[in-house]
Amino acid sequence: MVQNHHRFRTPARIRSRLGPPSKPFARLVYESKSHRPLNRGQFLRRVLRHAAAAAALVVFSLAAGMAGYEHFEGLAWRDAFVNAAMIASGMGPVDAPRTDSGKVFEGLYALYSGLVFIFTAGLLLAPVVHRVLHKFHWEQEH
Repeated sequence: MVQNHHRFRTPARIRSRLGPPSKPFARLVYESKSHRPLNRGQFLRRVLRHAAAAAALVVFSLAAGMAGYEHFEGLAWRDAFVNAAMIASGMGPVDAPRTDSGKVFEGLYALYSGLVFIFTAGLLLAPVVHRVLHKFHWEQEH
C-alpha cells in the first residue's frame, strides 16, 4: 500500500518574496534584507499577528495560574484570577499561600510569569525593530 504524503507548499508569489529556504522559520515570519520592506498594510497584519500571539500567551498563562491556585490553594475562580493576574503583572499575590504545595506553585508561577513578560515584550517589539532595521539596510543598499 502506497501512502500519500502531502507537504505544505508555499505559493510561488510568496516564495519569490521570501528568498532561498536557508532558514525555514525566518522565511515564514520575516523577509530578508535583500527584499523590499513590506507595505503598511502587510506590516500592520504582521503586528496584529504578533499581538494576537502575545494575547494568546497571556490568556493561556492566566488560565494556567488560575488552575494552579484553584488546585493547590482551593481558591474560588475569582480569587484565583486576582492572584494569578497580580503575580503575572509583577505586583505579587493578594492572598498568602496556605499550603506547602501552594507555596511551590506560587514560586514557580512567578518565575514563569517573569519569562512570559520578557517573551511577550520581545514578541510585540520584534516586528517594529525588524522594520526599522530593514528600512535602514534597504535604504543603505538601494
